[in-house]
Amino acid sequence: MKLTILGCSGSLGAPGNPGSSYLVEVHDSPAIVMDLGPGSVAALQSVRNPSDAHLVFSHLHQDHCSDFTSLAIWRRYHPELAAQGRNLLFGPSYAPELFGRMGADGPGDFDDISDTFAAAAWVPYQKELLGHATVTPYPVVHPAQESHALRVEETSLGKVLTYSGDSAYTPLLVDAARDADLFLCEAAWGPSSEGKAAGMHMSGAEAGQVAREANVKKLVLVHIQPWADQEKTLAAAAEEFDGEIVVGYPGQEFTL
Repeated sequence: MKLTILGCSGSLGAPGNPGSSYLVEVHDSPAIVMDLGPGSVAALQSVRNPSDAHLVFSHLHQDHCSDFTSLAIWRRYHPELAAQGRNLLFGPSYAPELFGRMGADGPGDFDDISDTFAAAAWVPYQKELLGHATVTPYPVVHPAQESHALRVEETSLGKVLTYSGDSAYTPLLVDAARDADLFLCEAAWGPSSEGKAAGMHMSGAEAGQVAREANVKKLVLVHIQPWADQEKTLAAAAEEFDGEIVVGYPGQEFTL
């Protein structure tokens, strides 16, 4: 299983770093794209045909889904690389409605995405099979409705990566990341959550705490807001977790 970070900027895109989006590739399967933040379709074009991927969403805040309309244009209208059929789309139950409104021509119109995606809603803790990988959603703590962490398991070798999505600290996130080979964890608040809004995001220290409690092998800090200090965020995580920690960046690849 191979992971490529397409973008990992927190809350909005940054220069040279699209919003949250991650490409998962498993042998002999269509790719899986987790989230599709601003600028991510351009990044996806550089590594893979955007028409050849299933799509899964942790939640539907705009910094995680706003490039969907760009993807739909590519899949429908590219002269050589348009989609030849439908791919799967998993996410919150209201995803087809939201994307239909995003792609509409006016306030009374609606873009039916069922021509290019077969959409289904997550059922918490229910594994969904996408080629040679399963994805299991775990409810997390975030203001967006139906927010989930996503646990991805490669079916033949048993490798596991967990993506936190956006979440404040919760024991359910520890469950989602349990014994993962790689844990993509948000640290939007930078080194500390002190003085920040409750029930929304984590700090580097809290990301390290989750990694330690979940016994993960590698922690990758992502969704750090452009104005946060990455080095201090990494140092705060390292005070809680003594395993391998890196700060994610666009174009970074991991092979599990």
